[in-house]
Amino acid sequence: MPRTVQGVVSKAVGEPVALEEIVIPDPGPGEAVVSIQACGVCHTDLHYREGGISNDFPFFLGHEAAGVVEEVGPGVTEVAPGDFVILNWRAVCGQCRSCLRGRPNICFSTHNASQKMTLADGTELSAALGIGAFAEATLVAAGQCTKVDPAASPVAAGLLGCGVMAGIGAAINTGGVGPGDSVAVFGCGGVGDGAIAGAKLAGATTIIGVDIDNRKLEWATEFGATHTVNSNDKDPVHAIKELTGGNGVDVAIEAIGLPHVYQQAFKARDLAGTVVLVGVPAPDMTLELPFIEVFGRGGALKSSWYGDCLPSKDFPMLIDLYLQGRLDLDRFVSETIGVGDVEEAFHKMERGEVLRSVVVF
Repeated sequence: MPRTVQGVVSKAVGEPVALEEIVIPDPGPGEAVVSIQACGVCHTDLHYREGGISNDFPFFLGHEAAGVVEEVGPGVTEVAPGDFVILNWRAVCGQCRSCLRGRPNICFSTHNASQKMTLADGTELSAALGIGAFAEATLVAAGQCTKVDPAASPVAAGLLGCGVMAGIGAAINTGGVGPGDSVAVFGCGGVGDGAIAGAKLAGATTIIGVDIDNRKLEWATEFGATHTVNSNDKDPVHAIKELTGGNGVDVAIEAIGLPHVYQQAFKARDLAGTVVLVGVPAPDMTLELPFIEVFGRGGALKSSWYGDCLPSKDFPMLIDLYLQGRLDLDRFVSETIGVGDVEEAFHKMERGEVLRSVVVF
């Protein structure tokens, strides 16, 4: 029968979030109820609270999560009760033109649970990225559950559900970073540091972190940056070229979502190099580039959707690397908090005090 949990809800633009009673329905066909063990506080949740994604309030926040499957609905074969899973927000459909061409990592018709979770009075909730995981349990499409090795810490594993995967994938999947490459990452928060970690995993030999916050540049070094540049102190394009023999980098990753930073990334790449945009711009932003340089520099300008990952492939692989000690997911965790501390975690995020706060249940 349906159950009630305490969850974090955003009811209006800019208002502090609050704990509310949330009704979780029994799973229907193709759905699963997951007991949440840990959920990271991602900047996307703050975007929801600020009305930066849609106006479909109230929102049930939280999406970067790991937990255990409690119950599944009819027809579910992907997972079973007792499975340890990371939740993903791109459950592939298997039927769209991208999936049918063998490109499920960029599925054009990803799906969520059909049923809505509600407040106690019956008000339907919009679950953040189709998940809603700042609570002891949530209802999702079974395809949003990716089974991984249960030896992994839920606090670390859940981070692959969004920001860290976006960064790692931007480097490895979208950017195609390989052994011996040079890489610059603009923005050294959770996603940017994920890109740095991904570049290191891929064998890049020169990894340059760029930010305006020296604390974040220290974090970048911990994740594998071989050099750092404070762009408040020096022109990052000039500094990057100095560090690469005057050439620029093979792959420049923009992890902020600002036009002037993207322009810096564009100018900082080598001939035939790649620019990857993984930072999320605001809807009203525009970008201008010298058209002759778009042609003359060659290479590629790419956008990275969720690190262009395929959760069923990438999540288990990265958890294996974590358990082998080759990917330090624990280092992303600045603090563990309770479900009632999410609003303060947002403020810490805005002040740049944390890399990731993680709610633990």
